[in-house]
Amino acid sequence: MQQPISAITAYDYPSARLCDEAGVQLILVGDSLGMVVAGCEDTTSVTLDHMVYHTEMVRRGVTKAVLVSDLPIDTYQTPEMTLESATRLMAAGADAVKLEGGFGQIAKLERLREAKIPVCAHIGMLPQRVKEEGGYKKKGKSEAEAEKLIESAALLEAAGAFAIVLESVVPEVAGAITERIDIPTIGIGAGSQCDGQIRVLHDVIGAYPWFVPPFATVYGNVSDVVKNSVEKYISDI
Repeated sequence: MQQPISAITAYDYPSARLCDEAGVQLILVGDSLGMVVAGCEDTTSVTLDHMVYHTEMVRRGVTKAVLVSDLPIDTYQTPEMTLESATRLMAAGADAVKLEGGFGQIAKLERLREAKIPVCAHIGMLPQRVKEEGGYKKKGKSEAEAEKLIESAALLEAAGAFAIVLESVVPEVAGAITERIDIPTIGIGAGSQCDGQIRVLHDVIGAYPWFVPPFATVYGNVSDVVKNSVEKYISDI
């Protein structure tokens, strides 16, 4: 069995550098920065300018890992818009880009493949569509939905995706997708049958105590370290 892929989401230079030095294989500059960094309710306020800025920061800290940047909402509505947006992220230092969606994104992936821009796909629960769907919901519960996910993964692979993130997918369905396609699957809230896992750094180190996803394991307690340190600083002065 091959070693599972380790992936983590980071948003700035020190975080990215620490993750890179620790040996993580893939670092994602996620549009989840809208929530984790900016304090918004979801990712839908994130712009391409935001993603370019954070990609530039992360790039300075990464020398070994593959650096992937999210295409934010409304920046890949057509193949040509997708290419323009992806080109900006690549110029900012990304090694590849990621976009959400299945069947409707095939022509966009093909356009990026023509331009030799590597693409990571993302299916299952799509955070950019949270307002349309009325919340974050598990995907693949019905047979029809499971079949749709499996088929879309195969088409995304055929269109040129080098990997697929499976978010909040029923574990059995995530396993079926992993068996069906040859490119790696990277899970988040999709069970242990994927080829790798991705988590947000702040969840892993306990730096965002106000909300921890049910699938995330917290390995540190950075929030308490920060608060205790600041309290001691206040006491000293």
